Amino acid sequence: MSLEYPDAIDPRKAAEGHRTFSGSMAMNRMERLKPFLADDRGEARFTAAFEKDSLVGVSIQVEVDAALWLICQRSLEPYQEVIHRSSLLGVIENLEDESLLPEGYEAILAEHGKVSFLAMVEDELLLALPQVPRKPGLPQPVAEADGQGVMSTASMHEAEKQIRQHPFAGLADQLKEFSSKGRNRPGSGSD
Repeated sequence: MSLEYPDAIDPRKAAEGHRTFSGSMAMNRMERLKPFLADDRGEARFTAAFEKDSLVGVSIQVEVDAALWLICQRSLEPYQEVIHRSSLLGVIENLEDESLLPEGYEAILAEHGKVSFLAMVEDELLLALPQVPRKPGLPQPVAEADGQGVMSTASMHEAEKQIRQHPFAGLADQLKEFSSKGRNRPGSGSD
């Protein structure tokens, strides 16, 4: 863990001094993130620049880089998801103030007048987690055209077109199979 930043800081004082903090922190310190990880080794690097902001009072431009160990929901194998997230945070004192933030700002709560770098970085990583972790480079299944596990409209139309053009395509083979089984049954008269 880098010691280039304190555990928590008064955001107003940091903004008055136009302070920028950067460093790294171990993944194994992030208790809220751990349940989503296959392995908590590694660290996240971050930069946080504090500024006075005419719209929100104090803003923080934060950038976080990390490689998270996740479980691929397709192969069930661990893989590293590379995260780079950049956000503009508006410091709020009460949760009710979140709705007052202008568009483009995300809220960060100053608890007892301070913001925690650990909580800030962990929030960014939680927001960056993929909804369905998938290892890059895996082949797409035939019906999965849009990368979301849903058959695309074009694929559905093509399948429907095939069915309309040849609705009884497999029926002839099934009738042949049924006929050959029927002739070999006892009592069918084909002895």
